[in-house]
Amino acid sequence: MSSNGTREKSFFEQQREALIGEIAMSFEHVLANINKLNRSLEAVVAVGNEFSSVEALWSQFENVMAKEPEPEGKAGEGGAKGEREGSTEKSEGASGASGER
Repeated sequence: MSSNGTREKSFFEQQREALIGEIAMSFEHVLANINKLNRSLEAVVAVGNEFSSVEALWSQFENVMAKEPEPEGKAGEGGAKGEREGSTEKSEGASGASGER
């Protein structure tokens, strides 16, 4: 083995170092992009957390509206339901008549 061979890097070693350098740069770009994504996701979560009180209010409203009114009596409930349906049909008929003009 000559001293010249030990000092000079072979073509393989030069290419390997070049590729390792490219890979290192690519990993740095990936890391930078992951950090950007992380910051963006943190911002999205922060904005979402700002709406938690509004969401709680709407959930409470939805729960209140979803509750059925307490029946005063079975006959009274059926009569009230029938009255509501009849008034809806009448109002639809009235609006339909005004639409025909």
